[in-house]
Amino acid sequence: MIESVTIANTATFGSHPEVLTGLSLFNYLFGSNGTGKTTISRIIADQVPYPHCSVTWKHGSPLETVILNRDFVDKNFEQLNGVFTLGEKQKDTLEKIATAKRELDNEQTNLTALKNTLKGEYGTGGKKDELAQLEVEFQEKCWAQKQKHDEKLQGAFTGYRNNAEKFKGKILGEFETNEALLKSLSDLEKRAETIYGEDPTKEDPFTILDTAALLSHETNPILKKRVIGKDDVDIAAMIKKLENSDWVRQGRTFYEANDKVCPFCQQTTTADFVASLAEYFDETFETDSKAIDTLLSEYDADSSDIKTLLVKIINAPGKFLDVEKLKSQKAILDQTIGANQLVLDKKKKEPSQAIELKSLAPVCETIKESIDAVNAQVAELNRMVDNLATEKCELVAQVWRFVLNELEFDLTQYSEKKKGIEKAIMSLNSKIEETDRRITAKQNKIRDLEKQTTSIQPTIDGINDILSRFGFDSFKLAMCTDKKSYNLVRHSGEDARETLSEGEKTFVIFLYFYHLLKGSMSETGITTDRIVVFDDPVSSLDSDFLFIVSSLIREVCEDVRQGRGHIKQVFFLTHNIYFHREVTFNERRKGGRMKEESFWIVRKLGPLSKVERYEENPIRTSYELLWMDVGKPDPANIRIENTLRRILEHYFTILGSVTPDDICAKFDGHEKFICRSLFSWVNAGSHHAYDDAYMTPSETMVQKYLKVFREIFEKTGHLGHYKMMMGNDFVEEQATTLSA
Repeated sequence: MIESVTIANTATFGSHPEVLTGLSLFNYLFGSNGTGKTTISRIIADQVPYPHCSVTWKHGSPLETVILNRDFVDKNFEQLNGVFTLGEKQKDTLEKIATAKRELDNEQTNLTALKNTLKGEYGTGGKKDELAQLEVEFQEKCWAQKQKHDEKLQGAFTGYRNNAEKFKGKILGEFETNEALLKSLSDLEKRAETIYGEDPTKEDPFTILDTAALLSHETNPILKKRVIGKDDVDIAAMIKKLENSDWVRQGRTFYEANDKVCPFCQQTTTADFVASLAEYFDETFETDSKAIDTLLSEYDADSSDIKTLLVKIINAPGKFLDVEKLKSQKAILDQTIGANQLVLDKKKKEPSQAIELKSLAPVCETIKESIDAVNAQVAELNRMVDNLATEKCELVAQVWRFVLNELEFDLTQYSEKKKGIEKAIMSLNSKIEETDRRITAKQNKIRDLEKQTTSIQPTIDGINDILSRFGFDSFKLAMCTDKKSYNLVRHSGEDARETLSEGEKTFVIFLYFYHLLKGSMSETGITTDRIVVFDDPVSSLDSDFLFIVSSLIREVCEDVRQGRGHIKQVFFLTHNIYFHREVTFNERRKGGRMKEESFWIVRKLGPLSKVERYEENPIRTSYELLWMDVGKPDPANIRIENTLRRILEHYFTILGSVTPDDICAKFDGHEKFICRSLFSWVNAGSHHAYDDAYMTPSETMVQKYLKVFREIFEKTGHLGHYKMMMGNDFVEEQATTLSA
């Protein structure tokens, strides 16, 4: 069954698609000649020549189309091929065919259900769509990881950065094979910066920071030793009592420079005093004093070496060193060394005082760790430069391993769901294949049975019976000598084909088509489901023919309603009002439209054709059709003139016996002039030939006279009729004057 037809860019249809949608069991399309009805029937017959048009089938399953239009007439009248139908005498065979057909229908219904489950009713949905959606969702998650890390790890993604599908495929491939170590993101980013930055070069490591000598000074015994003279000298008791050993030691320098005269009391000293002073500051004292001097000198030298090395490192930090951090640490070191040097200076001046240096171990250890860490990175860089190709491969593997770890949950979910869906798809495909095999077997069985009971003779008998019943006795259908086709002959045996009237030809072709609906042009396919299109089947027929054709078509429709036969949908396209009324007549219709129907108008607005759906049968009488043009006027169509004249003549002159003068008498002044010009215009436009001087009325002119047309009904007291005929197109207007 057809659910929709889309028409565009063909014949009189423009680029904007016209769509017949929501189609039903019976679909009635009314339109004048030249509006595009036959184009629609041709599209239904074969969409291939119409690339911009389409036909949507229910469940995506096309049925056979049997179409009566001009093409069918042209193709078949000169050569009436035999129509095979089932003989009614072989009851057993017919019952077997009916049973096989029911079984075939059940299998096809089952096949449709399986295909819908597999890929949706219209090819969008089902398990395949579910799988496709799963792939899309997982692809988006994979691509999100690429975008998240692309800035710093893009080197590892080379070849997969510009295609989400390829990136997802790489993820799935790595999921199966990647066994690299899982590294931290910071480690990967640092290595990527080196490997994928500018071509990496080796760096020299920093000199190892050796602080052992400097730190050893902090435990020198001399720091805590009180350096004083001998205790058994006669002046020792006084120095000890006064605790002025350092003062005496310093004064001794001035004493010796003052020729043994005391620098404080200016008294000449005795030889014993000189001896006691020399004995007090003996060799041990001097040795300890020298030890203090040595410590101070070595401390200055060792600390200077350390600071010099740090300055050198800071001035050439390389790519890994945190310079600001090292500067901060060096400032702490310098400050501590300076404080210790002041303490050592004090020890030198006052050797009798015990001192303690502030330990440099913590800051030296911190500095050493920083430098050692940088040296480790330099060593790793140099190793990497020596093994760049290997390092790149290792980094790529580890980057993908990291991404896999981040997608671990999504990968697990994806794999489990995909496995389940693919299992269901495999099962459905298997069932579809089995059902297809059963359908093929049923179809073969039906074809074999049809061959046993089909004949082209029943069609001859059926057509001749109808011709006889309706008084067509001058010709009949006869079988040709080839036993495969028909000929039209007179009773004398003379060929009647060339002497038939147009109406008789049309009628014969219709009867041929009518019997074809119940059969096939081959020995098989008689029970194939199909849709039928009647495209103006009563052209060139007089009323008698029209009545017969309409009656036969109503029989076809009733069979379709009752589910008899193999026609699943019918389309009617016509310009004949009476035929349209005949085929749409249904005593069960209580108003509006029935569920099994759809009604359409095909009209031309200017050069282009349009289709419009109606919720009830829009065609009743010719008079009503004229009013439809008034309700939806086409300003570019010259028919509007004739339309207005015919309405005015029919309603006022013929039915109401009211003359144009009577109507114009209802108006005064300028309004009366406009009214007279309306009658003059419509008669001129409809009764005179269109010569070169004739112009199609402008849109402004059409609208002006349409307004006057309405005013005529208002002035004559017939606005109610105007409103009734306009129906939904009637628009309430505020009071205006025609001269405005």
